[in-house]
Amino acid sequence: MSNTPAELRYAASHEWARLEEDGSVTVGITDHAQEALGDVVYVELPEVGKALAAGEQAGVVESVKAASDIYAPVAGTVIAVNEALADAPEAVNAAPYEAWFYRLQPANAAELAQLLDAAAYQASCDA
Repeated sequence: MSNTPAELRYAASHEWARLEEDGSVTVGITDHAQEALGDVVYVELPEVGKALAAGEQAGVVESVKAASDIYAPVAGTVIAVNEALADAPEAVNAAPYEAWFYRLQPANAAELAQLLDAAAYQASCDA
């Protein structure tokens, strides 16, 4: 069974979102997603300053099995990317909730409430 931290919010497209103390939102892919992908070998991140709509493609994660798009769980502007993933994409497999992809300044933080909670996300994965 996948690890699904209760303090995070989840998109049906398998991204997690964490509201930070400064009001920014950190985004990564879930344990379920990295398990389905297999060994991650490459991550394409969005550019800092890029404005994203909720559900818009933000990047790509590639594994030995497949490539998968990464989507923005909420609308906002990218304020940071995890450059360490360029040299160590396998960190996504080792620690999917620590190997974040990017941070954004949300256009409307209330959009986080529209994402799935841990129980709902886990139920969608089990269905």
